[in-house]
Amino acid sequence: MFMPVGTLGTVKTLSPEELKQIGTGVILANTYHLHLRPSEDIISRAGGIHRFMNYDRPILTDSGGFQVFSLMGNRLITEDGVTFKSHLDGSKLFFSPEIVIDIQEKIGADIIMSFDECIPYPANRAYVEASVERTLRWAKRGKDAHRDNEQALFGIVQGGEFADLRARSATELVKMDFPGYAIGGTSIGEPKDVCIKMIEYAVEHLPEDKPRYLMGVGSIDYILEGIARGVDMFDCVLPTRIARHGALMTSQGRVNIRDAKYKDDFSPLDPECDCYTCRNYTKAYLRHLYISEETFGKRLLSIHNVRFLVSLMEKARQAIKDDRFGDFKEEIYAAFGGSKGF
Repeated sequence: MFMPVGTLGTVKTLSPEELKQIGTGVILANTYHLHLRPSEDIISRAGGIHRFMNYDRPILTDSGGFQVFSLMGNRLITEDGVTFKSHLDGSKLFFSPEIVIDIQEKIGADIIMSFDECIPYPANRAYVEASVERTLRWAKRGKDAHRDNEQALFGIVQGGEFADLRARSATELVKMDFPGYAIGGTSIGEPKDVCIKMIEYAVEHLPEDKPRYLMGVGSIDYILEGIARGVDMFDCVLPTRIARHGALMTSQGRVNIRDAKYKDDFSPLDPECDCYTCRNYTKAYLRHLYISEETFGKRLLSIHNVRFLVSLMEKARQAIKDDRFGDFKEEIYAAFGGSKGF
């Protein structure tokens, strides 16, 4: 499954009703950002994140570990947790495994994540090894602090590009018996072949009967390679972000709607797509909206891109059932001009 990202309790430009029409199941919200505004206490008083944002399907919150990682230079990591500065006003903040679990319990998501250190790439072995051990201790502390049995708490596998450290991280997390496992520390600037190895090193040691979640991955090629290696869940801001810049994923390959050749093209964006955008609007109109910087255009393009990835997953599931996923993957690659066409 592909999970659209709604960092602040909204998938940018899209309503909950549109997301349901698109066919989304789980969507993401972010612990760090919601903690800063409006705060977990306000969300709790509103009745939880589902009522607050009017989305009655499952919601996942990530732990904020990646956001803390992105603040490198303004943070201090200790055994207790991480001290860092708010990106909004520079105020001093502190996250520990217990605090992060408490925030997520108040937010009220269905799936929540352990607090981990997102390891930078590249990083030397000594750093990665020490970080993995600390993240395992944090995972145990977070699991001990978790009280809401209605929430599924996932552990996060780290270990950088080192096979034995990925194996240790995964193996020790499995011993803690989480209901699902995420693969972290990928899609942060490493080459594609390194990312795939990281996935393989982790999946090899994760149980087949529990969800495997590859965090922060949304490009078609990475999704397909992840599925081929046994990954179940993916999330990324990519489909809505590139849509707002006029880039679309279609069954015929990538389309840049700003291109002049679409000025008088009155065909659908994607003749094989069943989304609201493709059923009702032409490339010429979508280009007009984009060039005119109309918000409606960004909404229509976002609807299409999210539906494309949701549909891709529907087709991938069917291909697996039909025992032809390898052929399906090659068909998608061919539409995008091979592995370099993404």
